[in-house]
Amino acid sequence: MNDKELIEKFNNPDSRNYAFNLLVRQYQQKVYWHIRKMVIDHDDANDLTQETFIKVWRGLENFKGDSQLYTWLYRIATNECLNFLAKKKRRFFLPINDITEELSNKIEDSNLVSGDDIQLKLQKALLTLPDKQRLVFNMKYFDEMKYEEIADITGTSVGALKASYHLAVKKIEQYFHDNEIIQF
Repeated sequence: MNDKELIEKFNNPDSRNYAFNLLVRQYQQKVYWHIRKMVIDHDDANDLTQETFIKVWRGLENFKGDSQLYTWLYRIATNECLNFLAKKKRRFFLPINDITEELSNKIEDSNLVSGDDIQLKLQKALLTLPDKQRLVFNMKYFDEMKYEEIADITGTSVGALKASYHLAVKKIEQYFHDNEIIQF
């Protein structure tokens, strides 16, 4: 079922629950991993995924179709992530380095990284990036999204996204260089 049919079924009170269940099945895993790459912790990612779909349930009847459905879902999930991370920093009055260290420790204890040592180091390098820059890097590098799609999700211009991605790559290279992981 395509997105248009899904939304039509959702807008029909008789098939609303069925349509929403289909939508969750179709997008839940993608949304979860999008969130998980940002918050690292499985429980936090589960909670934020649920919050995302609660907001989708409440707002889907107002979805105008100006963008693709998954773009709209990712925008909600992205905002949930950024708000969560900002609240976490404020709640614990932690400097950015302490949050980075906390998330870095969770990476080592997590099954998020199933690759080799270099993959673990890349994930740790990503944690040194500002949240929005890390988000752009994740969507471009791991999710292989086009800049135009990321622009729709983040509400940022393509030029700014390209600059952000370029800066993220340079910072990751510098992290690897400073930690003598790989020489570029």
